[in-house]
Amino acid sequence: MTTDSASPATPDDPTRYVGLGADEAERRARGRGWTTVRTVPPGTILTMEYREGRLNFEVEDGTVRRAWTG
Repeated sequence: MTTDSASPATPDDPTRYVGLGADEAERRARGRGWTTVRTVPPGTILTMEYREGRLNFEVEDGTVRRAWTG
């Protein structure tokens, strides 16, 4: 999956969350208008369905390593 930049369907740029602690990243994301925030460990198998307003975090050792929309 690729990281999308901000568009009308996304409240802000997902890459701004990389490097933050998972709890802090989720708090900021919800505060910026993301309707769904999903946190998964590395290597998790996910469906390819796209959900507008959803932000995904790949979290390892409590830190966001990757973030993308959908």
